[in-house]
Amino acid sequence: MSRSFSFFSFALICYLSIHQHLLSASQFEGFDAEDDDVSDDSSDLHHSLPPPTITQSHSSLPDPEPSSDDSNSDLIPESDPKPETDSKNPSSMPFDFWDEDEFEGLPVEIATAQTLESPLIVENTTEKVDPETASIAKDTTVPMKKKKSYIVEITCVCFLITLGINYFVGKRENERLALAWAAKFASKDTIFQKNFSLLGVGEGEESPLLLKEALNVFKFYASGRRYCHGLLATMELKSRHDLISRVFNLVVPCKDEITFEVYMNEESMDHVVFAMARKKAAKTMQKDVKDLQRFAGIVSPPAGRKWVSEELAVISESKEVAGDMITDTVLDQVFGDKAMEKHGRNFMSMHISDQHTGKHKKMMLFKFSLPDAKHMDEIVRLVALIPYYIDLVGRYRLSSQARNKTESGRQKAAEEAYKELQNARQEALQKKKAERKKMMEEAEAKLSAEVLRKKEVKERARQVKKAMPKVKMSRGH
Repeated sequence: MSRSFSFFSFALICYLSIHQHLLSASQFEGFDAEDDDVSDDSSDLHHSLPPPTITQSHSSLPDPEPSSDDSNSDLIPESDPKPETDSKNPSSMPFDFWDEDEFEGLPVEIATAQTLESPLIVENTTEKVDPETASIAKDTTVPMKKKKSYIVEITCVCFLITLGINYFVGKRENERLALAWAAKFASKDTIFQKNFSLLGVGEGEESPLLLKEALNVFKFYASGRRYCHGLLATMELKSRHDLISRVFNLVVPCKDEITFEVYMNEESMDHVVFAMARKKAAKTMQKDVKDLQRFAGIVSPPAGRKWVSEELAVISESKEVAGDMITDTVLDQVFGDKAMEKHGRNFMSMHISDQHTGKHKKMMLFKFSLPDAKHMDEIVRLVALIPYYIDLVGRYRLSSQARNKTESGRQKAAEEAYKELQNARQEALQKKKAERKKMMEEAEAKLSAEVLRKKEVKERARQVKKAMPKVKMSRGH
């Protein structure tokens, strides 16, 4: 009995040792053990891990054979496309850090479980998109993107085309207006042709009448008349060629203007300072124009005499000059109450003075607004004022009393101008002296301490020498 028991014990020990040897060899050497041992071992490993999350997949990997105990709990019906969530995180499995090079013979079931739990191959997590609908959406979105990308370019091209069209149209309109004025007043048998012997900007009969300085600036010159050196007319038209200026003029309206400058002879013009403009413009002229500010003032209408329209204001050095410059002919033709409404609508201002600032002191300035090319007849009487006032001012002479008053005023103005010039010179000298002193101080600041000490010693010696009493030396006899 004891012998049989010992034999059985010995056989059991041998079996266990052989079994343990086979298990260790299959895991660490990579050799395959018997089928029943491997299945037992994989079953034990599978039960030692939490069940992985299983999702529906069309992968070509072979499905693992689950154990009979877990067959009902691990499978998910195909009707539900959403994977079940597990309370335990599959990443906590001990095979997450499995090194395939070091540990060979990894069970197929665990590799399959890891493959199935990867979110990169989960299928049917979102709704299926119809390929036809997707293609239609792509076809509609691509043209929209192209249209949006070309909106800026199309807008810029349209704007440039508009600029070009407006440039040529506006340029043509200004040229047409200038030529219409020249044809009305500077051609044959017109006002300037009858009153001046030389018209145009060149020499000869075929010289051009107008000089185009800019797209909206035209000039006309005439000479060859008594009492004056010549006449220069400057037309400043709207900037019709500029689209931005055209739009701005729609908001803030402005007018086409023409200015006549008549340069009088020195011996032909007496002491005259006179101006006339609309009331608002007259106040501005008196404040801004130097000779009107210094010599003239607004003249009130005289009693018992016809005067200019209520829309106008007169600025003059004396009432005598104002009365002599505003004649009955002028009142009847342009500046009277009735004539102003019909013929003076384009009048802006006139300024006659022998104290103009600039190269020509004795000048007459006339400023009118231009009508359109088809209505140049509206300013015929205004343009006729120019030769009329050339003759009137050229023949005009002041009375002795008015002359004494004007001469005293001009002498006083000359003294004030001289004082202003002296003050300006003094200010310039002081400014120059201050700049020189500043430069010397900056130069001294850059010198070294030794040089400054020597300079101070020299300056002190000079001051001592200057303070010593002067001794007069005399020869002894």
